[in-house]
Amino acid sequence: MNTTNWLMLFLDNMVMIGIGIFVGRKLLSRVSNKRQQEAEEQAANILKNAEAQAETLKKDRILEAKEYHLRLKTEFEETTGQKRNLLQQNESKLKQREQQLAQQADQQRTRESELTQQRNDLNQQRNELNQQKNGLQQQIDALARRSEDVDRRQAEADKMLAEQVSQLEKIAGLSADQAREQLIDTLKAEAETRASSYVKNIIEEAKLTATKEAKKVVIETIQRTATEHAIENCVSVFNIESDDVKGKVIGREGRNIRALEAATGVEIIVDDTPEAIIISGFDPVRREIARLSLHRLVQDGRIHPARIEEIVAKTRKNIDDEIVEIGERTVIDLGIHGLHPELIKMIGRMRFRSSYGQNLLQHSREVAKLCATMAAELGLNAKLAKRAGLLHDIGKVWPEEAELPHALLGMELAKKYKENPEVINAIGAHHDEIEMTSMLSPIVQVCDAISGSRPGARREMMESYIKRLKELEELAGSFPGVTKCYAIQAGRELRIMVDADHVSDDRAGTLSYEISQKIEKEMQYPGQIKVTVIREMRAVAYAK
Repeated sequence: MNTTNWLMLFLDNMVMIGIGIFVGRKLLSRVSNKRQQEAEEQAANILKNAEAQAETLKKDRILEAKEYHLRLKTEFEETTGQKRNLLQQNESKLKQREQQLAQQADQQRTRESELTQQRNDLNQQRNELNQQKNGLQQQIDALARRSEDVDRRQAEADKMLAEQVSQLEKIAGLSADQAREQLIDTLKAEAETRASSYVKNIIEEAKLTATKEAKKVVIETIQRTATEHAIENCVSVFNIESDDVKGKVIGREGRNIRALEAATGVEIIVDDTPEAIIISGFDPVRREIARLSLHRLVQDGRIHPARIEEIVAKTRKNIDDEIVEIGERTVIDLGIHGLHPELIKMIGRMRFRSSYGQNLLQHSREVAKLCATMAAELGLNAKLAKRAGLLHDIGKVWPEEAELPHALLGMELAKKYKENPEVINAIGAHHDEIEMTSMLSPIVQVCDAISGSRPGARREMMESYIKRLKELEELAGSFPGVTKCYAIQAGRELRIMVDADHVSDDRAGTLSYEISQKIEKEMQYPGQIKVTVIREMRAVAYAK
């Protein structure tokens, strides 16, 4: 049993081994077939890719060859074009050169002909000069003969004169020197009399001429620096949106308004005036500080003594900075250099001061421009005159109390800050407190008067100024024949247009005189008014 089993087991194993070998061969055959197919497919893919790459490489090489061919063609065309342009340029240069040579040849021929003509002219002139030389030689010979005759006659005259002098000395009993001295004394007295008469006439004529020239210079200066508006008096009024703010400004038992008055040094008037608080004080800077402080306090809404003192201190600092900025801007605008910083600060303070209703800074700027214009007309130093005009009222803004007039105080300040002596004298003498020692002094005085007395500058409100101009126009319009009239140059000139059909040229001159006389009799005005009557004749016809 064991042997049989063993045999059976052996047979089974052999069968299994055979089956395994068969199956393995089959599997190996399939695997080898599959690998062969995959290898064939890979070979086909590789061949296909190689063909594609070869085709792509072929196309790239063809494109590169085409591009290279195009580049060579382009370079060839560019080189050819450049050479062609160079040849054309050379041809044009050659043509220009040929033209220039032809022109030069023509010019050379022209010059040769001109030289030939000049040579002929010179030969002709040489012949004429030879002829003139011969004539002059003849004249010289004749003059020599005449000179001999003159010398002989002079000797005879001298001899006769000596004989006459000796005879006169015998008759008069005087020598020639004594007679000469008496004659000189007589002629000297007569010459002094005539000279004094001539000097007197020249002085009178010079006075008339100087007066005319001075008036001309002043009028031209006024016209060139004409101001077309009147200046109103400055008032400090703080406007509020509603009267409820007045209670906050006053505060409990008036503590806010008292603190504000104590901090600013002005009087705050809160009355029944609707939507307004009046600020009263002699110092415009203090009034401005109070007005700006009130504006900030009302905007902030917190109004109490501590806040008031803080705001007033800040406002005073801002005003001081603004004063310096105004002064610097003024001297820059006028082209004045080298002023002391304290003088610049005083110029800025002029912005907040007025004189007879006229803003002091605007007045000083106007005087400076007038002085520069007038000095230029007279041939003087315009820059120095402008400097003196700007500083002439500097004494009015001195912050401390002073017993001196403002002109002398300004002169002392100018001395203190090392100003030019001519400027110092002009400041001190513009109201005749001291003697004038410079030509700038009368110029500053005159320009100060011009600025202060021009229409609308001082002592005249805007309403009255406009009313006077309207009355001036109405007065001129009341004359027959007047069609239009305009008051111009701030009321210094009245320009009138008349109807040419009703007013003749002679009547126009008479009309201007009549209007000027009526203005003098019926109106009050500063300075003078120029009346200009314009008559225009128009002839109109229509072609149909």
